[in-house]
Amino acid sequence: MTDVNTTTLTGAQTAAPVHSKAWNRQDTTWVLGLYGTAIGAGTLFLPINAGVGGFWPLLVLALLAFPMTFFAHRGLTRFVLSGKRGASEDITEVVEEHFGVGAGKLITLLYFFAIFPILLVYSVALTNTLGSFMEHQLHITPPPRAVLALLLICGLMIVVRSGQGIIVKVMSLLVYPFVAALLLLALSLIPNWNGAFFAQASEGMPLDLFFKTLWLAIPVMVFSFNHSPIISAFAVDQKHRYGEQADAKSGKILASAHVMMVLTVMFFCFSCVLALSPADLAAAKQQNISILSYLANHFQTPVIAFVAPLIALVAITKSFLGHYIGASEGFQGLIVKSLRGRGKQLPAKRLEQLTALFMVLACWVVATLNPSILGMIENLGGPIIACLLFLMPMYAVHKVPSLRKYSGKLSNVFVVLIGLITLSAILYSFLA
Repeated sequence: MTDVNTTTLTGAQTAAPVHSKAWNRQDTTWVLGLYGTAIGAGTLFLPINAGVGGFWPLLVLALLAFPMTFFAHRGLTRFVLSGKRGASEDITEVVEEHFGVGAGKLITLLYFFAIFPILLVYSVALTNTLGSFMEHQLHITPPPRAVLALLLICGLMIVVRSGQGIIVKVMSLLVYPFVAALLLLALSLIPNWNGAFFAQASEGMPLDLFFKTLWLAIPVMVFSFNHSPIISAFAVDQKHRYGEQADAKSGKILASAHVMMVLTVMFFCFSCVLALSPADLAAAKQQNISILSYLANHFQTPVIAFVAPLIALVAITKSFLGHYIGASEGFQGLIVKSLRGRGKQLPAKRLEQLTALFMVLACWVVATLNPSILGMIENLGGPIIACLLFLMPMYAVHKVPSLRKYSGKLSNVFVVLIGLITLSAILYSFLA
């Protein structure tokens, strides 16, 4: 899952658009930026849900990963590029241009509810990861869950109070060491690969179980590969830089970044799955911990036992801080717009205090209650992201005149289908 981490890659460009089709350094920077921000803590939960169903669902998910990710993010990029009021229009302004002010407010609301549940997910994940590390690796009894969660969240709030600029710089520094650590860990698991996973493949599986597994795994895939918060800034930069050529150039950049991302994430996913059995993955899901924490508890080798949970803690902390920025900005935006509609306003300092109090209390309560992480992703995170990333741009293709040139393509049908499947996962919580 992406961090809301765009500061280092964006910034308004006032120079005339570049009309060269040649690849340049800025294109490479964006490829690496999209790649780095897309691989976050969400990656740590994908092997569990993707692999728990066995070989055949995982194979289908691996085949779906690139087209699902590329076509959806290209569609959102094209939507932002379609704005005609100026090169600096972000996604909210483009929505208002095409669909009106009310729709702009709705998108702001959806963005908040797309990011805020993820913040809650990471609050639970951090508490469980640190508690597991203390118990299994440090061999000390962790404090009561409510105390541990409160101390963790308050500690993170101290970092938050240091300022957004510091947070973004810290996250930027952690991205690539985290990716490198994931790859090294995946390589270190190769000697532990076994035939348990492939043995199950030869047995086959009932069609109803196969489709149920895919149904629940696709929202986690959407969550894990999502980096929609950076797409708006990316599209704005491409519009400034390349003008009319922005669509073609952005498509090449997205394709390059997504190939790297899918190869990295799926290699990590397959390495974890091949080193464990479906029963192990089911146990990890039951314990409500990331795959790295489970690997650390499962294998007793010193490197995996200590390095894996530390990587998980760094990744989840990085993602928590990034999503805190997005969630707090969304929460403040909702309050400001609500008060503005009634002719009122709140002092900036009071607004920040109210936001911090709400975030701390919400994260603390949810982390203490310890709901299922994958359940929250399946029923909240994935479906809301699907509305913004998969369905809204495809709706615009049929309603916005400047986007109709992209209609009638098979890829549009594919994106809509994935979006509806992801959205329908909400029904599982009522039917299960």
